[in-house]
Amino acid sequence: MESSANDVLLSVTGIDRAFPGVQALSRVCVDLRAGEVHALVGENGAGKSTLTRIIAGIETPDAGEMYLDGQAYRPGGRRQAEAAGVRMVMQELNLISNLSVAENIFIERLPSRLGFIGYKALNRAARDAMDQVGLSQIDPSTPVVSLGVGQQQMVEIAAGLSRRCRVLALDEPTASLTDSEVELLFAQINRLKADGVGILYISHRIEEVLQIADRVTVLRDGTVVATRVAAELDTDSVIRLMVGRDLDPDALSPGGQRGALALRVAGLRAGERVRDVSFDAYRGEILGVAGLMGSGRTETMRLIFGADRREAGDIYLHGSDEPAPIRRPRDAVRLGIALLTEDRKEQGLFLPLPIRANVSITRLKGVSTLGWLDGARERAVAEKHVGSLDVRCSSSEQAVGQLSGGNQQKVVIAKWLYRDCDILIFDEPTRGIDVGAKFEIYRMLATLARQGKAILFVSSDLKELMAISHRIMVLSAGRVAGTFARDGWSEEQIMSAAFSEYV
Repeated sequence: MESSANDVLLSVTGIDRAFPGVQALSRVCVDLRAGEVHALVGENGAGKSTLTRIIAGIETPDAGEMYLDGQAYRPGGRRQAEAAGVRMVMQELNLISNLSVAENIFIERLPSRLGFIGYKALNRAARDAMDQVGLSQIDPSTPVVSLGVGQQQMVEIAAGLSRRCRVLALDEPTASLTDSEVELLFAQINRLKADGVGILYISHRIEEVLQIADRVTVLRDGTVVATRVAAELDTDSVIRLMVGRDLDPDALSPGGQRGALALRVAGLRAGERVRDVSFDAYRGEILGVAGLMGSGRTETMRLIFGADRREAGDIYLHGSDEPAPIRRPRDAVRLGIALLTEDRKEQGLFLPLPIRANVSITRLKGVSTLGWLDGARERAVAEKHVGSLDVRCSSSEQAVGQLSGGNQQKVVIAKWLYRDCDILIFDEPTRGIDVGAKFEIYRMLATLARQGKAILFVSSDLKELMAISHRIMVLSAGRVAGTFARDGWSEEQIMSAAFSEYV
């Protein structure tokens, strides 16, 4: 369905929204046409998520007007917005972990008779919704808590796509998805476009935006910088509009020299997710970890960190012949291993606490005197890392839960930089991070490697791994399917290895 200026479905004019110490949106104007994908891009804290949350009835604007089909639209909450046909799939997961996949997808409309849920009908309907987004291999009755973050993201998307709507907002829907899963999502988006649905699409993956979007609006510091037809843009021009400067591509080169052996993993095993994983990691090296969703990447990292119990296998540190006594995360941290978890919200942060407390938690002795916390030292430590990582906040006193998703991720990184561990495991560290911040993280990883740190870098973005890794280890169905050196890999080889155990 071709859209035109006469098909304006949603109009947003003069929207303001302020939070303590932060003007999130200032006089923002955007329109959405029927049957189009309108992408919102910008750095973390630019106001993208705040704008879509206002449209979805989750936040209330301080000023401005909205119109839906030419009629005044000011929802009093999310339910009112959904009743008007406006739905949102949020960046942060909104699932009920102890319920099944099927129950989460149809939570608002469970098929029932005489008060009893019809699970056959429920699972059948869920199977149809799951097949559309590539979750065919998962039983609809599986508890959501047993799934990885990427699979949970697909459940969230399946739930959003299964409901009829006129406006659908997707906030970072592909942050944890592989290329094949993105293709499935795009097929569903094109189906919705053909039905006349207007789609607001937020993503930090610029190539992806230019592929799926009809128009692009760039936000910077809460204001609209430009709205352009996507076909008239390229990656460099979008980046310049977002950050107001050109980015140095040399920041992607890892550089440095490999040093001594830092970590040796031998025969690691835990159920079907991790099956006899063995590998080495060296000081001064960024070891990329690739694989499809469900390949065991996150599970392997959690076993190394002691967050999950391993059934077999040993972990050796710094060339020692004696296995490291890692039975829980406290042991790993004491031995100089850090894990930046894939799920920052549930496992990486204390959302109600201020930034300073979240940064200092990994090394309280550094901000204490005789067992008493020194508030001034804690603030100084936090503000140093907030400044170096460009965390967008009012001050280190601001609650982490009030930050955007990308800035929350920076706080997780800050706490482990403060701990100064020798072995750093980063599981999807650029998930939900804008392109400017990604370059800063790449530069930071290269600097840490040159300082002699051993870095394990897990990512669903293969291009990212190929850009910054010295070597790439590929996991497939819980096994190491291959390890490739920087001067001897190709995208085809890595993808072939990723699929090898599934063929």
